[in-house]
Amino acid sequence: VVPRIITRSAPGSVYRSPQLYARLRPDMDADNSTDALATVWRQTYKGGVWRPCIHNLTNSLPESNGYIYVEANGGLNQQRTSICNAVAIAGFLNATLIIPNFHFHSIWKDPSKFRDIYDEEHFVKRLQNDVRVVNKAPDFIMERFGHNLSNVFNFKIKAWSSSTYYKDVVLPKLVEERFIRISPFANRLSFDAPPVVQRLRCLVNFEALKFSNPIATLSETLISRMRERSAESNGKYIAVHLRFEEDMVAFSCCVYDGGDEEKKEMDVAREIGWRGKFTRRGKVIRPGIIRMNGKCPLTPLEVGLMLRGMGFNNKTAIYLASGKIYKSEKTMAPLLEMFPLLQTKETLASDEELAPFKVLSG
Repeated sequence: VVPRIITRSAPGSVYRSPQLYARLRPDMDADNSTDALATVWRQTYKGGVWRPCIHNLTNSLPESNGYIYVEANGGLNQQRTSICNAVAIAGFLNATLIIPNFHFHSIWKDPSKFRDIYDEEHFVKRLQNDVRVVNKAPDFIMERFGHNLSNVFNFKIKAWSSSTYYKDVVLPKLVEERFIRISPFANRLSFDAPPVVQRLRCLVNFEALKFSNPIATLSETLISRMRERSAESNGKYIAVHLRFEEDMVAFSCCVYDGGDEEKKEMDVAREIGWRGKFTRRGKVIRPGIIRMNGKCPLTPLEVGLMLRGMGFNNKTAIYLASGKIYKSEKTMAPLLEMFPLLQTKETLASDEELAPFKVLSG
């Protein structure tokens, strides 16, 4: 079954950025007077320094209601959100959380474990007064399930479920089984949650999650080198995270300017990454509406146009963080024209420095 793709054009529904860039390029090259790096942070927060709303607990924890195992899916940002939500849910249900597992995605093919990315010892220690966290379920629990996780009851929870749902539906099953799984576990908790849940989310995000030493050390090295290469702007630079990887383009169902070749590649990527999700009977895809609603990933060209529109000139140093950019040879060309001082981890670090991380990601 092939989904219907509605492609009739409407005002603002067609990707016209290359034409816009061609029209604006002469003016961009002629105007390098604005020093946006000196002005962009001029309006500081008048209330002082932003601080997370965390207060520490010293009370001992009550007896646990059981163990919760979650499988965090998605990219690094989704995984981080999943970890925050998993801790919040475990604390709310007075459960013991097993260190979250990361889903091995067919597109990313990243076998990294929690300890490869985060400081696991710090994570457990920082949460010890709030939520019990263990590396694995104890043997006496696993014996009940034949030491096989697939035998453990798995909750299929809708996205953005309320904390009330967890209390009324998940908790009774947790108490009964003493061990439950929740997989997949991305965006499975609503933003609207009681203060006790929000506090735990905040605690995890700001204090419990620290990158592992190898990642933190290389990060400091990259920052130091970017500052050295930003001497003209007193060590200031822009860090940009592009979201124009193949999986993002495919999942969005947006149409760019690649024609039939792009369509074929995206159809294949969608089927590999989300088998059947986009081809089920009655599915209608409206790329024009998606674009008009502002839900299409920005191309590198569009990011460049936005930054130049903010006043950043072609002498601005940029650190680019992202995965493998879709059609990078073509799509990155205009961004490099607008910002020739752009750097990536590959240009800042040696092959030897990057090698340990390439082993992790396959």
